[in-house]
Amino acid sequence: MKKALLIVSFGTSHKETRDKTIGEIERFISKAYPDRELRRAFTSGMIMKVLKKRDNIHIDNVSEAMGRLVKDGFKDILVQPTHIINGEEYDKMIEQIGPFVTSFDTISIGKALLSTSEDYEEVCKAIMSEVPQLDVTKNEAVKNETALILMGHGTGHFADAAYAALDYRFKELGYDNVFVGTVEGYPDVDLVIGKVKKYAPKKVVLMPFMIVAGDHAVNDMAGDDEDSWKVMFENAGFEVSCILRGIGEFLGIQQIYLNHTVDCK
Repeated sequence: MKKALLIVSFGTSHKETRDKTIGEIERFISKAYPDRELRRAFTSGMIMKVLKKRDNIHIDNVSEAMGRLVKDGFKDILVQPTHIINGEEYDKMIEQIGPFVTSFDTISIGKALLSTSEDYEEVCKAIMSEVPQLDVTKNEAVKNETALILMGHGTGHFADAAYAALDYRFKELGYDNVFVGTVEGYPDVDLVIGKVKKYAPKKVVLMPFMIVAGDHAVNDMAGDDEDSWKVMFENAGFEVSCILRGIGEFLGIQQIYLNHTVDCK
């Protein structure tokens, strides 16, 4: 029986961060399933159009990827998204998979990064393991010195609540100096700046809470325009530095996605 592993991502047009994040997640999970052929699909039509027009690179959307799997004779399919929340992009993936379900003997679909209560704690720990110098639970001196600000994407979908829940979980685990905000959802940057002012650190470190460090990280977070988070925090009186790494680079995050492939089978 031919078996496939389909990794579904929102996507990015930035090659370097794509290889370091989406590519690394794909390779990490694929190593655990040597009997499955690795396939890729994106859910962002805009990203796929840019890649096709600019780089002449075609990436399948989910419907195309599923149709190709049917055509190529695969019967056992394992699908794992790299989406952070079970929001619009996850729903889109499920909708596009739907018409093909009866074409396979077996199909298993994993959840997004933040799905179970345990996921939230594991994500907090995975992130802090990458920035141990900011871990207030291990270094009390950090408490009034530096705050870590995580920029999430945000969404109009009800799954947007995951970002506030993650912020709450950081605090519950003792990471009082970590704050989660979003570009297009809740909490927004103004709310986060207000919270950080009350915490009163001398410095802030900005890092994307996104799988890839793409346009939002480079421009909305670390850019020099007046509406970038870096400039807004500087105008609020903080010394600001930025970490331009997508969380898809983090081994702990990759492990959570792998765990989700096991859980769904």
